[in-house]
Amino acid sequence: MVDLEDTSTADTEQRLTELGMALPPPPTPFGNYVEAVRIGRLGAELTVDEGRRAAETATLSALAAIRAELGSLDRVTAVAKLGVYIATSDDFREHPQVADGASDLLAKVFGPEMLSGRIVLGVASLPLGLPVKIEPLVEVAD
Repeated sequence: MVDLEDTSTADTEQRLTELGMALPPPPTPFGNYVEAVRIGRLGAELTVDEGRRAAETATLSALAAIRAELGSLDRVTAVAKLGVYIATSDDFREHPQVADGASDLLAKVFGPEMLSGRIVLGVASLPLGLPVKIEPLVEVAD
């Protein structure tokens, strides 16, 4: 039986060693996603650059969902609107720079001429502690 109370002096890495456990190499993604992301709020636990990367990751996930629904991203004829929700501290003000991570990626994928307006909002929290959530509204060819 493992003594769950006796963790006062050992850190996690040390406990793994003491238990004779070695972690395998991290898995390789089997699709258009990443295996791990940082969670937290911009302006508190995360920097603007980390938020920008989180926006890019959220955009990749959204693109994967759109492709799964449509069968191909080639059916997208325009990004009609982009909503970007950012979990922030009270004094965070760099929302546009974080949202540019999503907008810039969409411009690279679809071309800048396919982008439209966007709304960027700072919120107190997001589901599962995510730092950024994007909501792309796309126009689709039949």
